Amino acid sequence: MDQLPASVDHDILAHRSIAAIATIRETWGCTVPQALDAYVQRYEELRRDRRGGLKPGSEEEHGSRSAPVAGDAKNP
Repeated sequence: MDQLPASVDHDILAHRSIAAIATIRETWGCTVPQALDAYVQRYEELRRDRRGGLKPGSEEEHGSRSAPVAGDAKNP
């Protein structure tokens, strides 16, 4: 993704979806739906590129194939 702060990756890997989406909105000046789309795209990139490298307790270890979404029961 173009010019996102490293904190976005750290927040995604730590399951801090709201913080990651807020940072994307602040950085790009976009809407919530646009930031959510960017979040999902970056999550998928990290999942693909860091296979086996996501932190313990991550969605990857639990077999989930979708990005965590803020407000989801699995990602409060």
